[in-house]
Amino acid sequence: MADTLEFNEIYQEVKGSMNDGRLRLSRQGVIFKNSKTGKVDNIQASELAEGVWRRVALGHGLKLLTKNGHVYKYDGFRESEFDKLSDFFKAHYCLELAEKDLCVKGWNWGTVRFGGQLLSFDIGEQPVFEIPLSNVSQCTTGKNEVTLEFHQNDDAEVSLMEVRFYVPPTQEDGVDPVEAFAQNVLSKADVIQATGDAICIFRELQCLTPRGRYDIRIYPTFLHLHGKTFDYKIPYTTVLRLFLLPHKDQRQMFFVISLDPPIKQGQTRYHFLILLFSKDEDISLTLNMNEEEVEKRFEGRLTKNMSGSLYEMVSRVMKALVNRKITVPGNFQGHSGAQCITCSYKASSGLLYPLERGFIYVHKPPVHIRFDEISFVNFARGTTTTRSFDFEIETKQGTQYTFSSIEREEYGKLFDFVNAKKLNIKNRGLKEGMKQSYDEYADSDEDQHDAYLERMKEEGKIREENANDSSDGSGEETDESFNPGEEDDDVAEEFDSNASASSSSGDGDSDRDDKKPAKKAKIVKERKPRKKQPESKKGKDPNAPKRPMSAYMLWLNASREKIKSDHPGISITDLSKKAGELWKAMSKEKKEEWDRKAEDARRDYEKAMKEYSKADSHRGERSKKKKKKQEKQVKGKGDKKGATSKSSSSKSPAKGMSDSFKSKEFVSSDESSSAESKKEDSEDEAAASPPPSSEDSASGSD
Repeated sequence: MADTLEFNEIYQEVKGSMNDGRLRLSRQGVIFKNSKTGKVDNIQASELAEGVWRRVALGHGLKLLTKNGHVYKYDGFRESEFDKLSDFFKAHYCLELAEKDLCVKGWNWGTVRFGGQLLSFDIGEQPVFEIPLSNVSQCTTGKNEVTLEFHQNDDAEVSLMEVRFYVPPTQEDGVDPVEAFAQNVLSKADVIQATGDAICIFRELQCLTPRGRYDIRIYPTFLHLHGKTFDYKIPYTTVLRLFLLPHKDQRQMFFVISLDPPIKQGQTRYHFLILLFSKDEDISLTLNMNEEEVEKRFEGRLTKNMSGSLYEMVSRVMKALVNRKITVPGNFQGHSGAQCITCSYKASSGLLYPLERGFIYVHKPPVHIRFDEISFVNFARGTTTTRSFDFEIETKQGTQYTFSSIEREEYGKLFDFVNAKKLNIKNRGLKEGMKQSYDEYADSDEDQHDAYLERMKEEGKIREENANDSSDGSGEETDESFNPGEEDDDVAEEFDSNASASSSSGDGDSDRDDKKPAKKAKIVKERKPRKKQPESKKGKDPNAPKRPMSAYMLWLNASREKIKSDHPGISITDLSKKAGELWKAMSKEKKEEWDRKAEDARRDYEKAMKEYSKADSHRGERSKKKKKKQEKQVKGKGDKKGATSKSSSSKSPAKGMSDSFKSKEFVSSDESSSAESKKEDSEDEAAASPPPSSEDSASGSD
């Protein structure tokens, strides 16, 4: 037989709620680890007194009773696992695993039996229900009645708050059955009564959660926080962990108390009690006990008279009374030398402490994440600046925590820490080495943004090329014409010639004039069709037939109002999604009906396009004749201007250039008529050959 048995997804019943976790049975005893809190219950094999197997709501359950009266319940077993558990109990614990079913008769009259910390209501020999007396917060008596009130359970959707028992009177003299019932309950109930004197009192301590100044009174079984507005009584049994954390400024200390269940203030729940101390504040403390009692109870951990820093005294007293270790930061050291990292969580700035077995964030809201509940971590780029990054943690339950605005210099230290703890890093490839992934991330912090822009540019070019290829015109010509840099340079050169025309060098002017008309002629030949082509693409003829709709679009137009009436207030996006689902679920026969309608619409469109193309071809022939006529006029005008510019002075070429540039744009317009172009020719010729002045004749004689 195996020495150990392990079960996953087992539920432990604690104060009315079911906490899932893992159960392990070994020779030494029974260990249950809560998946939510990480708390471990360890039952030694020598302490086990009885084991009961029974049918419960979650399959089958195991109830263990110890010799000191404690009861532990674990549910979620399968019926087939009984034989395996029974043999294990016989072999290692020397116990018979008894089978006892609950009574389901529905009677409300029976007997009450007190066994250890359990109240059992039985009918005959079968239990109907059991109440752990540690759940009882108050017990009150009346005439023949006992009322039990319970602690509120925040984890359960429905919580039992009160149960009343009717206790019939008896004939026995001197014994009140109601009082006897109440005393049995109160002896085991979790009723906090501030009787007696406090062991010690700490005055006016600064508390961050819940916010305020509180006097802390230390009692043997609970902690009493007394403030101006609220009082809290915290049993030591609800303290889960203790943390002592140095502030980043090295002048203050955080003392954090983790609570389960949390303390309540109205609807607010505080899972952590956070105290803030100054390192310079000292205190002398005297316990309200004699030295023998101190030695007997605390076994040297505390003394009657103590002195030192205030945070040391509070943490030392709490450690002795709660009997739990105090967790401090490990060997992690950030970029600035502190043992924490400044970051933001939920739009509030705080400090993240990497511990030896988890992370803790203080202070608003406090968060503690254990390593064993982490599924993976992720290093992400900051959303607003490249000078910071985000640290994301996702738990096995699917909860995600994002700590943002971490300084970039902290990345190396934090990555090395996570790597050393062997946590899964999401943004590291499985086949890549540790050091390699670190270097890759460091490089991407510098260059990733630029690489992203380059990739977007390439994708944009590909989309443009595809769009141009699918259009009616020539794709190559469109790609060449869409080059604003070259076009601007050519225009700038033409306008620069005006400024150079004022130079006194006549030879230089004549050289420029010889070169630029040739360049100008090239522009007229190559760029005139390019300018027309985009205009023809952009302008759509309103008389052209509209493209036919697909079968889906025809169906959607017909069904849109029906979908809106079936789903009032539906948004446009939700309507589209719903329509897609309905179309997908539609039968083949119905789809074929809409396909036929779409085919008819396509035929009508093709017929209309043929008629439209015939009419368009006649318009195209007329425009071609007009275009040829305009080109002849431009060519004749260019010859006249070339001859005139050679015989003109240094001022006239500049004027001729500007006029020719203007006439080029004017002629390239589609709206100009042949009569207007003739008129413009006569005006340009008159402007190109003005009568020679005295200055011009003098320069010619020179």
